[in-house]
Amino acid sequence: MDYLKLANKQFLVCGLGNRRSVAWAIGQGLEEAGARVIYTVRNDQRRDELEKLLGDRPCLTCDVEYEADIASLGTRIREEFGELDGFVHSIAFANFSAGAAAFHETRREDFLQATQISAFSLVELARSLKPVLNKEASVVAIGISSSVTAANYGYMSPIKNALEGCVRFLAKSFSSDTEVRFNSVNAGPLRTKSSAGIPGYLENYLFAEKLTYRKRALTTQEVADTAIFLLSPRSSGINAQGIVVNAGMDWNYFDESVVAEVTKPGRPAKQDPQ
Repeated sequence: MDYLKLANKQFLVCGLGNRRSVAWAIGQGLEEAGARVIYTVRNDQRRDELEKLLGDRPCLTCDVEYEADIASLGTRIREEFGELDGFVHSIAFANFSAGAAAFHETRREDFLQATQISAFSLVELARSLKPVLNKEASVVAIGISSSVTAANYGYMSPIKNALEGCVRFLAKSFSSDTEVRFNSVNAGPLRTKSSAGIPGYLENYLFAEKLTYRKRALTTQEVADTAIFLLSPRSSGINAQGIVVNAGMDWNYFDESVVAEVTKPGRPAKQDPQ
């Protein structure tokens, strides 16, 4: 039974990085449901690196840092593949090469570059792909749980908030002449290759696991499954929403086991300033 009604539909998944990425998990789930998936990667080098993984799956290059790449993508899709039933924005980049820094020390060029790639590219992709989107298509962006405000995540937290804002405004903008839906999946910490480049991420990931109700970390597949549902006609009543997927961690600040660990006897108390 094709409950999700995805068989024979066609989707574009933007931002494939590697086998462990959310984009790949979404693509695999769509394929299992009978859909055709077209992938985009940043450049030819990345496509060559993923050649064995992709096999004969269609894959286009599109570096969203460059306006010309995005502008040409819609034309290429129309000429080579035809209409889309939706697309996925699973793209993020931040320059952490200098290590963690206080938010107020963020450099202008780093913030603007990360905003272009991680947030505004959704607007540009939507504009480029609008002519090839089915009138009832679904667009899903991968964001972060609003609870992720760790200092070492730095300026990416407000940029991901900007991404969620773009989702809502695109939903409104497209509603003037289509029923295309825009939603985001706001994930808690995941153990992916991309996250490994964030200073101090592993410690935060392990702490987040302790805050989940089930005491078990969120998986990439769980995030992908939510995205696949949002791409399907079964979610037709959901639009302009940010769906939080983090196993309940943002409602479990005072978990007994975590509180006990922090307040256990013998732990040095923080001294009040004199």
